[in-house]
Amino acid sequence: MSILIRTPDGGRLALEPRPGDTLARTIFLSRLWHGVPLCSGLGKCGLCRVRYVADPPAPTREELKKLGQTSLDQGWRLSCLHPSEPCEVEIPTPVRSLRAMRTLAPASGDFALAVDLGTTSIHWTALSGDTPVATGQELNPQTGLGSEIMSRLAVAATAEGRFVLRGLILDRLAEIATMAARNMGGVCTALAVSGNPAMTYILLGMKPDGLASAPYALTYAGDDERKLGAGLPPAYIPPLLAPFVGADISAGLTAIEYGDEPKFPFLLADLGTNGEFVLALSPRKRLVASVPMGPALEGVGLSCGRTAGPGAITAFRLTPKGLAPVRFEGDSANGPPTGMTGTGYLSLTALLLRHGVLDDTGHFATGSTPLAARLAARLTTLAGEPALALDDALLLPASDVEEILKVKAAFNLAMSALLAEAGLAPARLAVLHIAGALGEHVSLDDLETLGFLPPGLGARTIKAGNTSLKGTGMLATDPGARAFARTLPDTITALDLAADTTFGDRFMQRMRFTYVD
Repeated sequence: MSILIRTPDGGRLALEPRPGDTLARTIFLSRLWHGVPLCSGLGKCGLCRVRYVADPPAPTREELKKLGQTSLDQGWRLSCLHPSEPCEVEIPTPVRSLRAMRTLAPASGDFALAVDLGTTSIHWTALSGDTPVATGQELNPQTGLGSEIMSRLAVAATAEGRFVLRGLILDRLAEIATMAARNMGGVCTALAVSGNPAMTYILLGMKPDGLASAPYALTYAGDDERKLGAGLPPAYIPPLLAPFVGADISAGLTAIEYGDEPKFPFLLADLGTNGEFVLALSPRKRLVASVPMGPALEGVGLSCGRTAGPGAITAFRLTPKGLAPVRFEGDSANGPPTGMTGTGYLSLTALLLRHGVLDDTGHFATGSTPLAARLAARLTTLAGEPALALDDALLLPASDVEEILKVKAAFNLAMSALLAEAGLAPARLAVLHIAGALGEHVSLDDLETLGFLPPGLGARTIKAGNTSLKGTGMLATDPGARAFARTLPDTITALDLAADTTFGDRFMQRMRFTYVD
């Protein structure tokens, strides 16, 4: 017996059940959900919803909270919470992530391609000489097989999983190169790809045994060229620095330091699904650490989370009329918002905290002003969970606040651990570079309010943007940049935060919207 899929255009598709997999994963592998930012089994995003034509399985508590009783009675379920077994379901029109490309400068002819391969997103730049001429970003097509590093590595533990994961990303890299070649009338003559070690291993089809369980170890150090596939030139992979501090950080340090005179000591915080941190004490001494942060900062895995694109809310303001959302740049604002980006969540949480609608433990409160009190009056429950009702049918449940608090605690822990190891107070940092998912659009005031940063450090913080992509472009085109990156591994001391027996206690101490030294 098969899994019969009714598609939104009236088509029908038969899929073979995959014992041990979820229904969502089986549908994802059929390519029906490419570009959909699935939370991959968390039961939070709701983007894998399907309607069972007959005999729906018993609903879970997560489904009641996300879908509501009426939808459950109609046969709607979250396919990530049910096994890949024979059934007949219909799927709604997929909510796909933005796949964007921008022309930066007129150019034609051959080009180099720089790729920042993130766990959740791919960012790329085409360069004519050393000049960026086009850039783009999109969802990593592997996301439906694991929304964060360890779940992705679990898939990569088998030969079949590695083959599928690698094929997804290689196919997309080839398509990006072909698209750029068509637009520029040339061919891709050089390629550099940066990512964390897990993404790099998967890209190269390598067994990730050293990354999947403790004691973690690198079996591949990077700083070489690897042939990826037909139609692509050999790809330069920058040096990997520690088991979870990768080529993206080598590229980021190249962007900050190569050809410049940076002020020491500085901290580079590259924030994404995996948070990677470097405390650069001098040109010859750098401490590194990493912490899992999850995909929340990229708008994945939250109840109303969405990746950046038309229809998404990126920030909030409190006006005399109440909450006023700020829509994605260039959004025509036609129709209700589709959800909130990671920066939208941070903006909302910081606003609620400033006005007493949240306390520093992340619990909802009554508000510290009459306007805030009117906002707090919108507190409701969602399947027994406290939630704040926003406009346009959006909700902020307590569990989403907890996810933001976990991200804050992870950031705070990594930063304070590096500073403590070096014997530095935050006031002695010359510069903090915020890079990665937050590195361009986040409000520094919000980060201080939420306790990511100690008071006053925002004045010495630079929103550095995608330093990994910038540095990867330099490494794709400049031999001197590669020579600089080659020196980095000998300057690195890695802190294994998770191996510290006090890690759990220190993390819990930072589960407050206050910076903890």
